[in-house]
Amino acid sequence: MFFKEVIGQEEAKQKLLAEAATGHIPHARLFYGAPGAGEFPLAMAYARYLCCTRRTATDACGTCPSCVKWNKMVHPDVHFIFPIVKNAKTKREVCDDFLPQWRRFVLGSPYFTLNQWLDELGVENGQAMIYAKESDEITRKLNLKSSEGGYKITIVWLPEKMHETCANKLLKLLEEPPQKTLFFLVSEAPDLLLTTIQSRTQRFPVHPLAEAVIADALSRQYGIGQEESAGIARLAGGNFIEALKAIHLDEAGKQYFEWFVSLMRLSYQRKIREMKQWSEQVAAIGRERQKSFLAYCQRMVRESFIYNRHAAGLNYMTGAEESFVSRFAPFVNRRNVEGIMQELSLAETHIEQNVNARMVFFDFALKMIVLLKS
Repeated sequence: MFFKEVIGQEEAKQKLLAEAATGHIPHARLFYGAPGAGEFPLAMAYARYLCCTRRTATDACGTCPSCVKWNKMVHPDVHFIFPIVKNAKTKREVCDDFLPQWRRFVLGSPYFTLNQWLDELGVENGQAMIYAKESDEITRKLNLKSSEGGYKITIVWLPEKMHETCANKLLKLLEEPPQKTLFFLVSEAPDLLLTTIQSRTQRFPVHPLAEAVIADALSRQYGIGQEESAGIARLAGGNFIEALKAIHLDEAGKQYFEWFVSLMRLSYQRKIREMKQWSEQVAAIGRERQKSFLAYCQRMVRESFIYNRHAAGLNYMTGAEESFVSRFAPFVNRRNVEGIMQELSLAETHIEQNVNARMVFFDFALKMIVLLKS
């Protein structure tokens, strides 16, 4: 990943370049922002730039021995930590066990979500985590001498997914890092990190992308027409991953839409048996996807309420979503919108706490019967 390949974020790039020029680089940096803003590609590009032995004023050279290794993500002084789902049969529980898949996945596109990574792993159930054993691996790697004589860089994607033991071990490393060691933590929910970790990192906010930036990238990289790219950028809401999903007709997004429509119709019609079947279907997709679906439901409820208030300029929906919401919106009003959102939030909390998913979704479906009649 080069700086030139990072979508937008020109101000952030200039700050990092200026910092590298002075040589005053904090040993622990927390890149954070909303999904799709580009915090991970930015961290990758910066790490590559710092490793490059013939870097220019604006980017890595792409041809030096370091860059050649970066092209395949095999630089010996750069380590990647990321959430995985432990496999009890194969006993794979550290990131190195998944490195071939990780490299192939990231090289395919550095803009991705946790659910997309889990799809790559073929995980059906279980919550993604950076397990306790990873802390020993991090310590072992960082105690080794630098192979290239430069920085040793550890990039932790989604550190909020760290097991408490791993987080505490990382805290010790942040307090007393080995010489010329850098940590890049890339987070979508920095407030979930230990406060002691937050206080030992320099925060680096990565802001949502402007619509014009997304539209321009879609036009240049994918040949999308000006009008279509502008429409996709508006729906994306500053999230380049959402824009890519719109281009590739993301299957998960279509499935979420179908499930949402089905639930609302079944709840309105009070078809209890079919609602039970619906809850069993959603319960089978794995907890990370269940949380993603609940987040999608919250968005659709919000869009419906806004549409019902005749504030179409604030709506961000696809054509299929708007077609459904135009009929569904009257059932989301001041009397019930808060209750619906509270139940969705409660369901998400229960899923995170490993409550039986069938019970969670069936209970929510039953509550929707009452709420939609409010």
